Amino acid sequence: MTSTLRPAETTEAVTRRPGRWLALSVLVLAVLLVAVDATVLGLATPYISEDLQPSGTQLLWIGDVYSFVIAGLLVSMGSLGDRIGRKRILLVGASAFGVLSVLNAYATTPEMLIAARALLGVAGATLMPATLALIRNLFHDPRERSLAIGIWGATASAGTAVGPIAGGFLLEHFWWGSVFLINLPVMVVLVVVGARMLPESRNPAPGPWDLPSVLLSLLGMIGVVYAVKEAASHGFTWVTPAAGIAGAAALYGFVRRQLTLPAPLLDMRLFRHRGFSGAVLADLLTILGLSGLVFFLSQFLQLVQGRGPLEAGLAELPAAIGAVVAGLIAGRAARRFSVRAVVSAGLAAIGVALAVLTVVDRTTGYPLLGAALLVVGVGAGFSFTVTSDVILSSVPKEQAGAASAVSETAYELGAALGIAVLGSIVTGVYRDFTGPAGTPAEAHESLGGAVEAAAGLPASTSEAMLDAARTAFVDGLALAAGAGAAVLLAAAVAAWFLLRGQRLDDSPSR
Repeated sequence: MTSTLRPAETTEAVTRRPGRWLALSVLVLAVLLVAVDATVLGLATPYISEDLQPSGTQLLWIGDVYSFVIAGLLVSMGSLGDRIGRKRILLVGASAFGVLSVLNAYATTPEMLIAARALLGVAGATLMPATLALIRNLFHDPRERSLAIGIWGATASAGTAVGPIAGGFLLEHFWWGSVFLINLPVMVVLVVVGARMLPESRNPAPGPWDLPSVLLSLLGMIGVVYAVKEAASHGFTWVTPAAGIAGAAALYGFVRRQLTLPAPLLDMRLFRHRGFSGAVLADLLTILGLSGLVFFLSQFLQLVQGRGPLEAGLAELPAAIGAVVAGLIAGRAARRFSVRAVVSAGLAAIGVALAVLTVVDRTTGYPLLGAALLVVGVGAGFSFTVTSDVILSSVPKEQAGAASAVSETAYELGAALGIAVLGSIVTGVYRDFTGPAGTPAEAHESLGGAVEAAAGLPASTSEAMLDAARTAFVDGLALAAGAGAAVLLAAAVAAWFLLRGQRLDDSPSR
């Protein structure tokens, strides 16, 4: 095998590393860890609202602070993995992720939960870049690598199904913090088995890890995303442009610094590759259009349609099934047709499905919801798998960690912006609902707050208030779905042009 640690052997050994599929099974546990954590939060949100009584703004921070922090640190952690070893940083990160999950589970105030989610983002930033980078170094045959990436993506999608179902079961039998504790057994298996099965890999000549670049990246991403969130939630105050300008200045400084360093954290020349840049942009826009809607979908199923948490988790299953199936065949489809055809078609399918969701109301039957979620899953499975393959194939394997981090940064930044912008659309429409006399102020903060407040009101007032609140929530959800559809259809058009001529490599890498 040719690696950064050992001399080259035969070409066949380079292409076909023994034990690579077993090693992949360990890597997908890390993906499962992150995917489950991301999906259970939506189900637990109504219970968190009832127990911790966060404001609407705090509830949004609970949902997106993880993405803010992880987006700011992914490039730095991916580059650190290239330097100190991807296996090492994966195992350390997984251990920290498990410990911090306990802190999340036992949070007693909204502020404590926000802080715990932020720390979880630090640990989470080590996981995803390391898994993709190790796949790049395990699978040198492009067709095998495409299948491995498909399995990687399918596991993430399976996690989105396992998370709500397991979380729904736990929420019906235990307190909301139990949904975070399901990370622990996965973490234990990953660390114990991964320590024995995963090969180590790193850049043989990485250069120093530049701390000023790390700080510039973190401050820049958080500043920009915070400004967008505040503008969407509360309009423009003096804090909003100040944070945005400071963040943009930090990112500008980060780029300038990378161009002058002999061994940068992120080689900015990667973005000259049109396929790389197009794939990253497609990922960012896709998640931006999806995430805000997904964050509020569980609340719609539970607080509007009255489903239990387990039933709500099962209701979201079609999206995961579609993504798993599409992810496993995406590489083959991209080689038979073209990269841009598969990615653009997947994004367009998601856009159409979101457009369909603009007609939902409180009484919408499940067949329409289930069909839309299935199409969303299929489209996401095709597009994300192929764009991940394009990103990994566009760079030397020595830079796999940094390149993977760029991919994951686009994902997390899109998630943060989606929750901030589309989530704020839902919140903005909801807050303006007109309730009956006696409607408490906290009912306007969130739908969960309205449900809780209704318990202390007279029956007639309670019923009227909840009717108005649920109608406003659904109106906001439909408007957010329309905005998401527009973003996805625009992303499909952009991918068609940016990925023109892009093909998945068929020659073995060494």
